[in-house]
Amino acid sequence: MADDASPALEISDEEFDALVEEAFEEIPEALLENIDNLIFVVEDEPEDGTELLGVYEGFSLTERDSTYFGQLPDRIVLFKGPLTRLCADEDELYEEIAITLVHELGHYHGIEEDRLHELGWG
Repeated sequence: MADDASPALEISDEEFDALVEEAFEEIPEALLENIDNLIFVVEDEPEDGTELLGVYEGFSLTERDSTYFGQLPDRIVLFKGPLTRLCADEDELYEEIAITLVHELGHYHGIEEDRLHELGWG
């Protein structure tokens, strides 16, 4: 892996999006079940200036009740800048994108951080 002083891996937005689409196809089927009102987005950087790779924003399936109806879509956001700074090549970037997608989908399903790590998804 690249260290914090390394420049970002050079990759176009189109190439990055293609890696995201490819990684999405590798997500375990169990995490794709019951997806409802969820969008996936790529942003350049986290607003808080951290090196966060991705984030789930919304109400997990375990938190939803009858008052959830009519809500704006929940979001899973991948951050291109931190991901490309972390990785030395496209293969490593693909792996980190896949791990981040699975991790955030775990949060969507209401799986806590510790359990995600136990499952190998964190």
